[in-house]
Amino acid sequence: MRQIFAFETNAEYEKHKEIIEKYNESIEQYKHVLQDNYALNDLPKGIVWTSAELATTFFSNVPIPAFTNRDLIYMSPDVKEWRDFFLQLLEGFHNDAVKEFYENMCAEHVMTIVGHELTHHSDLFPDEFDDEQTDSIWFEEGMCDYIARKHILSEKEFEKIVNVESILVEGFKDKYGHHSLDDFGSGSYENNLTSIMFDYWRSFLSVKYLVEEQAKNNIAEVFQQYHQWHNDGRKIPLTKYFGVGDLFK
Repeated sequence: MRQIFAFETNAEYEKHKEIIEKYNESIEQYKHVLQDNYALNDLPKGIVWTSAELATTFFSNVPIPAFTNRDLIYMSPDVKEWRDFFLQLLEGFHNDAVKEFYENMCAEHVMTIVGHELTHHSDLFPDEFDDEQTDSIWFEEGMCDYIARKHILSEKEFEKIVNVESILVEGFKDKYGHHSLDDFGSGSYENNLTSIMFDYWRSFLSVKYLVEEQAKNNIAEVFQQYHQWHNDGRKIPLTKYFGVGDLFK
């Protein structure tokens, strides 16, 4: 994959050069994990490293400074920008563990966001980038988080993010949890940012439950069931098919 730098000044590039090199070392390792285990057969052409402001206003109107399309991944490498991004989601919700986690969010957790975007390119997901289907977005988004975090983070750091997002889902479910997870993706970017991320959090936790509880850590079995649901014509909602619709009520 080619590395493309889209900063407005040379000083911005120099500021981020070292951390980007660190990310690229991890990307190379993670790429092989995906190729060997998760059907990553066609890589995107490259990664565009840019600022959060350019990612969300110039290259797209997506309010999250990391996204991918068929050809390119766009990503802010700035750890501080990601800390600020997550802290703004709290909307006055206070929990010491959550606040401390995001105030001190490390580069490894930012790297999992790059990994998430690369995992979207796996052929294990039958939906294409230009597909209009929105009835299983939660599964792909949650699985991209799960796989990236499982392979990039230490066990301790993985448990930290599980704890943080569990607290957030519990804290915001009364405010943002009144729709089915199957609705994730139906105009979701028209909602406020916290409500969007709420669906990402519970998608990840739902997939974790599917893999670790239902399938006893057999991720291949989860994908097999997902493909069966898809091949049978997606006749019932995926949350009902997997039996996870009531997880966060």
